Amino acid sequence: MPSRRELVRRAAVAVAVVTAVGAGALAWSSTLLGEYSVMDMGAGHPVHAHGGSDVAVTSLAADPDRPADVRVEFTARQETIDVPGGRSIEGFTVNGTSPGPELRARQGDLVEVVFANESVSDGATLHWHGIDVPNAADGVAGITQDAVPVGGRHVYRFEATDAGTYWYHSHQVSHDQVVRGLLGAIVIEPASDASPDPADAEFTALLHVYGGQHTLNGRVEDARVDAESGSTVRIRVVNTDQGTAAVWSSTPYRVVAVDGHDVTGPTDVDGQRLLIPAGGRADVAVRAPADGVARLHVGGARSIVIGDPSAPEASAPRASQPKDTLDLLAYGTPDPDSPDFDPSVPDRSYDYVIARRFGLIDGRPGNFWTINGRMFPDVPMFHVREGDVVAMRLRNDSGDVHPMHLHGHHVIVLARDGVTASGSPWIVDSLDVRPGESYEIAFLADNPGIWSDHCHTLPHAVDGLIAHVMYEGVTTPFTIDGAAGNRPE
Repeated sequence: MPSRRELVRRAAVAVAVVTAVGAGALAWSSTLLGEYSVMDMGAGHPVHAHGGSDVAVTSLAADPDRPADVRVEFTARQETIDVPGGRSIEGFTVNGTSPGPELRARQGDLVEVVFANESVSDGATLHWHGIDVPNAADGVAGITQDAVPVGGRHVYRFEATDAGTYWYHSHQVSHDQVVRGLLGAIVIEPASDASPDPADAEFTALLHVYGGQHTLNGRVEDARVDAESGSTVRIRVVNTDQGTAAVWSSTPYRVVAVDGHDVTGPTDVDGQRLLIPAGGRADVAVRAPADGVARLHVGGARSIVIGDPSAPEASAPRASQPKDTLDLLAYGTPDPDSPDFDPSVPDRSYDYVIARRFGLIDGRPGNFWTINGRMFPDVPMFHVREGDVVAMRLRNDSGDVHPMHLHGHHVIVLARDGVTASGSPWIVDSLDVRPGESYEIAFLADNPGIWSDHCHTLPHAVDGLIAHVMYEGVTTPFTIDGAAGNRPE
């Protein structure tokens, strides 16, 4: 039964909608979706190849004849999750745990994951967040595959092209399955041991909230990393939550990678916090102090104590979160060789303006998100051809933060609110766009397919904050809300 607060909220929305319609003050939108294809979304019709055949998303796959270098089996279950240090919740596991097993590969490896759904009643998929996989492996129900039903299996194959920190999660009913634990971390190690920022040790710090409990690697507890005096520890922070995570330290630290891309010329950060968007990742380097331990705060509620194993944890006191935020637009030093395309001369330019308005979707009243003034599913389809340099201007005219995530590609941030980037190339797949902010970004269309471009505060995606990038000539046989039960958000 809905709570009193929820009933009041629904009543308020209904009154606001009726008032707007009666007064003619706001545009009215009423959408009944039923079964639909993303091919029919947006203005106009799908773009087809000139003088050639359409290409199905299922054919955009890794070399089927290449043997796998890394092969794992993941089984999803709907079950009770034991949260050490906290209380158990009803959720979803991978191989019996949440977070699921960390997937590790080496740059250049062909990765094969055999995914089985043992008991997730709505079906499930796996999406490889931040890895630019071939489109057939993207794991988005209703676009690149059907959701895997109970008793079903699906094989994902992709090359681990870029070293870095990533994560996997379901992209079927994602606002529920991700929140309740169907996820895990991915680390792709560099092909060469030579690194611009070598570390003596590393630690993966996956942040997630289970039923209101802030956890670090699934535990309502802090963590400890033993390290010799003067050694460097690389902490791979993975933010799987629905909001921004703050990272700060009692001692100086360096940000050495963002969303799987190395930072050029990182310098010590002292007295500033690093903000990581929902879905984003950052690798930070902390030097173990000469005497005792340091404390790295991750996500606000949890921390990691680093250094002498014999030193008491209390010798690294908790530090208050700094008010100042590290600006990645100006952090590090420029790299004249990055990116490997010219973003100043785009082949296509698009606006992506986020706002909201009242309306109905499938009979459900709400204050729904709009993209360029249009409400889902009548939102833009961003058409591209392979090889295009694509420029996009993101603007947030709403009152919420939106961590925008483009599948299958990384974008370079060119400017924010008219201020040009001046530091290391800021290359991301997940970018927080705050209220009133605008960003100029660009990417190279070098990965054919149909790709989601959505907010990773997943309830926002459910309420319509999702568009797609469609390559010329690419089609999908899959549909949403049909017999297969595909509901990607």
